[in-house]
Amino acid sequence: MSKIEWTDKTWNPVTGCTKISEGCQNCYAEKMHKRLQAMDFQTGKNPKYRKDFSWVKSHTSELNTDFGKKPKMIFVNSMADLFHKDVPDEFIVDTISTCHCQHRHTFQILTKRSERLNYFNFEQIVPGVLPNNIWLGVSVELAKYKHRIDDLRKTNAKVKFISFEPLCDVGELDLSGIDWVIVGGESGPGARPMHPDWVRNIRDQALAQGCKFMFKQWGEWKPVCSFYQENDDIVDVWQDAVLDDNALLLDTEGCSEYLGDHISAYQPPDKSWIMRKVGKKKAGCLLDGKEYKEYPNVSC
Repeated sequence: MSKIEWTDKTWNPVTGCTKISEGCQNCYAEKMHKRLQAMDFQTGKNPKYRKDFSWVKSHTSELNTDFGKKPKMIFVNSMADLFHKDVPDEFIVDTISTCHCQHRHTFQILTKRSERLNYFNFEQIVPGVLPNNIWLGVSVELAKYKHRIDDLRKTNAKVKFISFEPLCDVGELDLSGIDWVIVGGESGPGARPMHPDWVRNIRDQALAQGCKFMFKQWGEWKPVCSFYQENDDIVDVWQDAVLDDNALLLDTEGCSEYLGDHISAYQPPDKSWIMRKVGKKKAGCLLDGKEYKEYPNVSC
């Protein structure tokens, strides 16, 4: 089973990747690749990860993987990007064809390289609309990458989804033709905090436009309270936070300040939130007191 909330299993016919945008800054796949590489040095049991992360390699042997009889949601290339420029067109065709033949399973393909979706001819693999068991998605972490949604919309995938993770403010969204929206904060060393209003903005737009919405988690940083809330307890929260090296103020522009650096003479911007670094598990996944774990409805 996968630790990724929105899938059951990961499958990596490609290994290695290169950074292309701000969302890659604290890439979990790169860290995991290095860990598996170190294990291979010791045991020789992870040859796929023997090369450095920047070396993109397609593994033909993976196309013969037995996924079992029990239906599963399978995330394709959790450790890479199938549409990386160093992955040959022929291998993409073979990978999609493998997914197409495994009718009992659902394959979730996510990319940041949406421009390749535009010119890749899926019709050469499956005429007409891609089958229900192949979902296509794009990652969008900043407003300047919203064009990836337009690229996704042009594909013939029956199910189209967006992953806003790690998330910064993306503003207004056109979600027409999009079936599923996933939001999540960063975890691990160097993780950046996520303002609650960024999440609410996407939730409200997704639900208003008929998209299923999943909120994975806050990540390392948990929102404590709005700095300007009308509550006498805010003074105590502020005083505790000033003494806490793991607490900061985050505004809607993504600017953060550790509170201990501003004990006096500091006027936080409107809608600033006190955030505390507590770890992914403790931060949880409640948004305004509610869990959002929706999936798209797909008929066979």
